Amino acid sequence: MGGWAWLTIAIIGEVIGTSALKASDGFQRFWPVSIVIIGYAVAFFALSVSLTNLPLGIAYAVWSGIGIVAASAIGLVLFGELLSWREYVGIVVILAGVVILNWPPAQP
Repeated sequence: MGGWAWLTIAIIGEVIGTSALKASDGFQRFWPVSIVIIGYAVAFFALSVSLTNLPLGIAYAVWSGIGIVAASAIGLVLFGELLSWREYVGIVVILAGVVILNWPPAQP
């Protein structure tokens, strides 16, 4: 598998782990805590493998940026966490940053 596939797995693991962290009720519920540990283990392993093929700055920016957007969407849908207009603007700016970082460079 290539670096981008491993990075996708890392993002999915991190988002699952973060969502379970919210559901763990402060690390008080066994199954959500178990999912947190597994999700973050998968995320960090997959991120480390992706870094063999991707630059650190790009991989981390994409991982954290997409993770923020996905976690915000899950918070909205599953946990009913409403966002203010400023938070929506911030998410758009984060997405724009991820797109700009991955934009192909101009050829001379």
